[in-house]
Amino acid sequence: MLLGCIADDFTGGTDLASALVARGIRTVQVIGVPEAGEEVVRSGAEAVVVALKTRTAPVADAVEQSLTALRWLREIGCEHYYFKYCSTFDSTPAGNIGPVAEALMDALGMDFTVVCPALPANGRTVRDGRLFVGDVPLDESPMRQHPLTPMDDANVVRLMRRQTHSRVGLVGHGTVGRGPERIRAEFDALRREGIRFAVVDATDDNDLLAIGRACADLPLVTASAGLAVGLAETFRAQPHRLTDGDPHAPVPTGGDGPSSRAVAQRRQMPRSRRCERCTRASWSIPSRSSEARTSSQRHYAGRGHFWGRARFCCTRRSRRGTSRRRSRGFPATSPHGSRTRSPRSLAASSIWGSAG
Repeated sequence: MLLGCIADDFTGGTDLASALVARGIRTVQVIGVPEAGEEVVRSGAEAVVVALKTRTAPVADAVEQSLTALRWLREIGCEHYYFKYCSTFDSTPAGNIGPVAEALMDALGMDFTVVCPALPANGRTVRDGRLFVGDVPLDESPMRQHPLTPMDDANVVRLMRRQTHSRVGLVGHGTVGRGPERIRAEFDALRREGIRFAVVDATDDNDLLAIGRACADLPLVTASAGLAVGLAETFRAQPHRLTDGDPHAPVPTGGDGPSSRAVAQRRQMPRSRRCERCTRASWSIPSRSSEARTSSQRHYAGRGHFWGRARFCCTRRSRRGTSRRRSRGFPATSPHGSRTRSPRSLAASSIWGSAG
């Protein structure tokens, strides 16, 4: 497994998974930490996103859940790690972004990583260490009035200093604009000064591409979904690190031993198939052999969507619900199905993508 991600809420995890899928990284998302990882390993996924609900949880609970997720990701053989938080840096002076990031670094034995909340596609940029929502500083945006995480400061360096005991520095846009090599040199300089967190300016996707290349050797990054743009392109530029098509992926026993590293040999997932029951576009199929699946199972509402027990995009359990959706011009169902799913089925929900 190339990349293991820990998201601080469910929708944020979906944003990250969708960003990776859109750039050709086969990704599976799980809600909470699964009891076992064999199915994820055998899936042929190149990234897994563990979606937690820790954004506004008590600090100790957020740290504990995040470390549990990290242990699980290490057990299934992930090589790199990504702590995902909101692009508006939703947090309070007590956390949870700083404490969780610091705990993850301690667990991985790291002395340096980045803080990159920028998501230019949604208008969230960082300039001179200040986070903007559109053209408005974060502390002048509606986020200032957020009932749970009121953001009264746009300076990400100051926000991180409030939340952590570690030293925090800045990599300005003048450095970022000069490319990955210059960014890496600045990382090295900050590390020598004892800086543990580097807030990085980014105003567009070109900046994220450069930052992603500069971060390729960092075991852990902390960011919004934006940095996935740069990391995904960096990984795709190294095809030997992506799925190699071996149809028999070994199951790891945990830890950092050879069996965990052997997960690099994974099964190639089928590219995509056309929906067999309606005229919607082609959909990606999960990893199990399509020949062994029923026609209903093959009818997978795939790219960028949840799947679990419900794998349909043109049928619905409720006739009434079907008629209402069709009368409003919507597809007859979402892949979630109409029945409320149990926590167990939620934990099995996944997002899959095709590298094609």
